[in-house]
Amino acid sequence: MSRGVTVALLALLAIGAGLAFAGSLSLAQSPGPLALSPAALGTATTPVTEDAVREIATELRCVVCQSLSVADSPSETAHQMREIIRERLAAGETPEQIKAYFVEKYGLWILLAPPRQGFSLLVWVVPFAGLLGGLVLVALVVRRWSRARAAPVEARPVDEAMRRRIRRELADMDR
Repeated sequence: MSRGVTVALLALLAIGAGLAFAGSLSLAQSPGPLALSPAALGTATTPVTEDAVREIATELRCVVCQSLSVADSPSETAHQMREIIRERLAAGETPEQIKAYFVEKYGLWILLAPPRQGFSLLVWVVPFAGLLGGLVLVALVVRRWSRARAAPVEARPVDEAMRRRIRRELADMDR
């Protein structure tokens, strides 16, 4: 049992170290949102494909439907958000900059998949930690059951009075 507890503690320690490492990642790697509106950026210089718009829209949550992505939502607000994405792509912004614009406007809630950094990393790590913990628990229980089943059953010595009773009952059964 102490080996199983040690394995579980090591697993929890590894998860904690991973969270600490991920929390220390710098936010400076992601580009900030542009302060200019699409109209202020000028005319379209980059051709925009519908696939490029859909790719970004699938990562954003519709503010009206909330259970659908902007790409899948039939609402007028989602249509307007797709148009903003199209205009910003045409203005030369990267998908990260466009998502950052929506995050600045609506918060991290707008992203269908939370970022894998800081506190949001828990959304990605906790299910796997729970699965790992469950597997360790199942392994410990199965190990305990298999040891209990494999343990030899000790026979109690039979005293002389019990032997006479057994012989008498066997004789009665033969009649």
